[in-house]
Amino acid sequence: MDNRRLAISALLTALAIIIPFIVIFKVIIPPFTATLGAHVPMFISILLGPKVAVMVGLGSALGFFLNLGSIVGLRALMHVFVGLLGAFLIRKGASFGKAVIITAPLHGLLEMLVVMPFIGMDVYNILIITGLGTVLHHFADGIISYGIINILEKSRIVNFQK
Repeated sequence: MDNRRLAISALLTALAIIIPFIVIFKVIIPPFTATLGAHVPMFISILLGPKVAVMVGLGSALGFFLNLGSIVGLRALMHVFVGLLGAFLIRKGASFGKAVIITAPLHGLLEMLVVMPFIGMDVYNILIITGLGTVLHHFADGIISYGIINILEKSRIVNFQK
């Protein structure tokens, strides 16, 4: 990895850690929480490869654990696996949009599995609030990420095609 990509990776990881602390717009419907923009570092990282996606996912888990506690931190740890799948899809030639769409159900499922031991078999809270809520949040942040990625590429700050 060249120095520029390493620096971008470190910045994305730092963003993933601090977003839970600085973003004001949060939706909290226990056990679900949504912090607008929380998935943006993960989505950008999938364009830089699996190792970067894992690093950014771990940063996200740390940030949410420190800010919102263990359950939300465990849910954020799922960004490692979602980012990893997204990075592999990109590496295999999938478009960014396809990667966002394909990873959405996995993201929802993993977060549902994380909350189940803590809330039991409350189908509404697991399936609707956590699962569907995560998928909708995933898509919202995917759209935000798509815009940021286009701005970064047009400004020649980053070339994700390399």
